[in-house]
Amino acid sequence: MLKVFLKKDRERPVLRGHPWVFSGAIERTEGDETRVSVADIFDGKKNWLARGHYNPQTALRIRVLTRKNEAIDRTFFASRLTHAFSLRERHFSEATDAYRIVNGEGDFLPGLIVDRYGSFLVCQFLTAGMEAFKEEIALILSELLPVSGIFERSEGRVRREEGIEDSVGVLSGDAPPELVPIRENGHNFLVDLRRGQKTGFFLDQRDNRALVAQFAREKTVLNCFGYTGGFSVYAFAGGAKTVTTFDSSHPALELTEKNLAANGIAESQGELIKGDAFSYLKETDQLFDLIILDPPALAHKRTDVEAASGGYKFLNLHAFKHLNPGGVLLTFSCSQHVPADLFQKIVFGAAVDAQRSATILRRLGAPIDHPVSLHHPEGEYLKGLALRLLD
Repeated sequence: MLKVFLKKDRERPVLRGHPWVFSGAIERTEGDETRVSVADIFDGKKNWLARGHYNPQTALRIRVLTRKNEAIDRTFFASRLTHAFSLRERHFSEATDAYRIVNGEGDFLPGLIVDRYGSFLVCQFLTAGMEAFKEEIALILSELLPVSGIFERSEGRVRREEGIEDSVGVLSGDAPPELVPIRENGHNFLVDLRRGQKTGFFLDQRDNRALVAQFAREKTVLNCFGYTGGFSVYAFAGGAKTVTTFDSSHPALELTEKNLAANGIAESQGELIKGDAFSYLKETDQLFDLIILDPPALAHKRTDVEAASGGYKFLNLHAFKHLNPGGVLLTFSCSQHVPADLFQKIVFGAAVDAQRSATILRRLGAPIDHPVSLHHPEGEYLKGLALRLLD
């Protein structure tokens, strides 16, 4: 097994439970450092600290799996996966059959995402270390939760940084149909597991969608970046007067129409608009009682933060300008590199420039099936604010 020795005084993050070791913290290695492997981590005095996945191609050199002297094998993964699933099994009823089973570092399995959609699982193996255990993990999952099939959506920037190609397809069982029916808090949705964003649906917004229903009664609602209409369905369920769903994707809006119909909402009750949300918010003269801003991540890396801050401010500034007095704004950022305190400052600046006074009704985040390790605050990527305008 590869041995990795840290520089003097660089062991503290590992001792405190942080799961990442960067190349700059490493003094030297013993063994074959040219390939992806499981590695033991030692401090400068040769004291054993932890064990994790090692990848020589990335600056984030090691992702810690355990601080116990245990083998990284089938037994290890079976234990971690069983523990993760037991949390979800206790929490969800038949009213919700779509949720996250494994949330990477939040379930102490860095590089692995597993989502359930009814009778199918969707997996993302985002790191080379997890890629090496793909077949073993798929087998354990099929034994843990009998489903029709397990589908892989391992793609995107992180895999490219890890030096591995995208991998999309069936891991076991049946291929998912074009649209998979799910239930969320008693509402019906159709999900495109093969081509939809993330793993098909924004499972991390479940609790916030339910909150929209509480605000929506007799209100005019704008769901910006509406994707497949999740927030719109909940707004109608809460008694909204009208709901405008805005998105740049025609297929997403087509699926929104199907999701509204699946919940008994007539096409004439809602307006679907395709276009650029930035331009729409700037140019429209329409006012709303409730606006939902849930844009895609605007900062994919640290160097994007300044530009992303400008984008978030623009969106919120114009949202404030298009709210009726007493209106409510639910605004979100899913950019990991934009922390919650910075996001609040951005929204504050937008309110000041729009000359609107607002109160924070609630700080928002991801639900219970998206746990965040106490030792890895970077995992708290989704943050949001529920705001009410005074005038």
